[in-house]
Amino acid sequence: MRLTIAAIAACLSLGMPISAAADEPQPRAGEIQGLEAVGRLNIANRNMCTGALVAPNLVLTAAHCLFDPRTGARVDPQSIWFEAGLSGRRAVALRQVVKAVVHPQYRYRPSGAHQIGSDLAVLRLDRPISSRQAAPLAMAGDAQLGDTLDVLSYTRAHATRPRLKRSCSVLARKSRTLVMSCLVDFGASGSPVLELRPGRAPRLVSVISAKAAMGSRRVSIGTALDATLSDLIRRAG
Repeated sequence: MRLTIAAIAACLSLGMPISAAADEPQPRAGEIQGLEAVGRLNIANRNMCTGALVAPNLVLTAAHCLFDPRTGARVDPQSIWFEAGLSGRRAVALRQVVKAVVHPQYRYRPSGAHQIGSDLAVLRLDRPISSRQAAPLAMAGDAQLGDTLDVLSYTRAHATRPRLKRSCSVLARKSRTLVMSCLVDFGASGSPVLELRPGRAPRLVSVISAKAAMGSRRVSIGTALDATLSDLIRRAG
């Protein structure tokens, strides 16, 4: 499996964090019920990624989102805001990040090759988000070759309204890395790869790390969730 990989954290001028609505009906991420837990990460008002609640006060995203793509320096966690369920100019909830825990095997390199298999980070929020606003995503089992999954992401082209990519096929799996048929764009780093089934709550399978080329075919790369995630959650919480 030979891949050419590109990191997809987006560099944008995002302005100040968007406020959460207080007294009006709250929008849903892309009007998709049950996915209010997915939100945009506003990183120092310069960069953006996507993240998802895995506990009331914890967000899962890609580790490379915590590094400045220009300098390679680690970003101050307190410069990051999580805009849960952002749709248009309103978020279901707005929280500041106070702590970030990165996968122990992760090493940042601008080339993107570092991301394979360990591109995970858990962010602790300054205060929990009520489950009435956004219920954390549950974890699914391992994805296998041929499985069909979905990706919900904020991107440079759709910075305030997420887009759902449906019916993404798992084309290959190697250790903790998934290669999928979904096409993703800048800003989709950290996006949840989901198992969406009728009548069931969405479940989290993987996290988007990069876009890539497998031969002449454009693909996306996800980091599978393993036992390390439980340790990251424990350390972050």
